[in-house]
Amino acid sequence: MLETSARLLRLLSLLQAKRDWSGAALAERLEVSERTVRRDVDRLRDLGYPVHASRGTDGGYRLGAGAAMPPLLLDDDEAVAVAIGLRTAAGGTVAGIEETSVRALAKLEQVLPARLRHRVNALQAYTVPVPPDRPGPTVDPGVLTTLAAACRDAERLRFDYRGHDGSASVRAVEPHRLVSWGRRWYLVAWDVDRQDWRTFRVDRIDPRTPTGPRFAPREGPEGGAAAHVARGVSAAAWRWRARVLVHAPAEVVTERINPAVGVVEAVDIGSCILDTGADSLNTLAVYLGMLDLDFEVTDPPELVAYLRTLGSRYGRAADVGEK
Repeated sequence: MLETSARLLRLLSLLQAKRDWSGAALAERLEVSERTVRRDVDRLRDLGYPVHASRGTDGGYRLGAGAAMPPLLLDDDEAVAVAIGLRTAAGGTVAGIEETSVRALAKLEQVLPARLRHRVNALQAYTVPVPPDRPGPTVDPGVLTTLAAACRDAERLRFDYRGHDGSASVRAVEPHRLVSWGRRWYLVAWDVDRQDWRTFRVDRIDPRTPTGPRFAPREGPEGGAAAHVARGVSAAAWRWRARVLVHAPAEVVTERINPAVGVVEAVDIGSCILDTGADSLNTLAVYLGMLDLDFEVTDPPELVAYLRTLGSRYGRAADVGEK
């Protein structure tokens, strides 16, 4: 009986970790026969877990939604991640979930083993969030979960979208990733009509249901979803822009620059172009100084003049130190 119970917990964990499983794959992971898998699936159904089965070459098992919320199995790292996420959500940017996050957190922490509660408390105690310089928009948690599920299941989406100028449009996309950037959420998706990658503000999305057909996931945008958002969002917000020739290989500069700071383009084996920007010349100069590499700036002239001023200031400081 103990062996059967442990196997059921393992089967449930597998079904919760992946959308679709074939009977053969489950049998291999559990080291049992497919007949035993079928019996164990029936036991889970008797316990209230809605496990759906389909026949044929593409058939298999899927854990579906039921009339009531069944217990979930979390490993140690998942439990810690959920607890930290709930604490963050209690004061976050997702509208209407602050109170429910606190209630869910209280239930979770009640059953956390002492070792995991210690990890959560330590991380919370020694983490200081930086307050936002300005409040950001809130998003509907239902929209977030709809988008996340479509990304996970590779299902095409249609939604009404409000542009920054207030214009309205209907978009059809293949969703790729959700990106949390500062106080905002963004959806990175392949725009079916424009045949290119696009970034959408989640607070401007009104999904149309049901979702569309499944699609074969494609390789994401260059540099990943976060870098794609950074290129679009940061560039639009920059007051000052500069293209800087850096005398170092592109891979070296890439390791030293945050995607939100700029994009690196290789020139040859020993040099590259950094396309960067910021709200102030001082911030731009800080970015360049943190590279700790030789570079050349020719534009904009205001940045050139500011770097000369900084050079003179640092030179005078060094002269004072030598006296």
